[in-house]
Amino acid sequence: MHAWFSRHARRGWATCAITQAAFVRIISQPSFSARSLAVAEVGEVLTRNLAHPAHRLVSMDFSYEDVAALCTGGLVGHRQITDAWLLTAASRAGMKLLSFDRGVRQLLATDEERIRLVSAPA
Repeated sequence: MHAWFSRHARRGWATCAITQAAFVRIISQPSFSARSLAVAEVGEVLTRNLAHPAHRLVSMDFSYEDVAALCTGGLVGHRQITDAWLLTAASRAGMKLLSFDRGVRQLLATDEERIRLVSAPA
């Protein structure tokens, strides 16, 4: 992810409420690293990054019906829910969802949809 971000961040990058919450939750876990950070410290790091001119906040002002309609491959398991919401947020913002999780592609029924809506870091 670091390599991808250093190559592409200047063109713009985005977060949403879910990714911001996940960042704070994961980075502030004592088991994440030998030098754990308090939630407030992680929040400060996040706030500084959100102020970057290339950052964009993606709105999540949609409902389950919108998520279900976008996920033409179907929602069949509880582990797909967050991915489906992230995919819907990206799509509604006219963006692709960048994900290491190959399972995200299963949410979409066609290769055309997968190419248009999902990107894997290279």
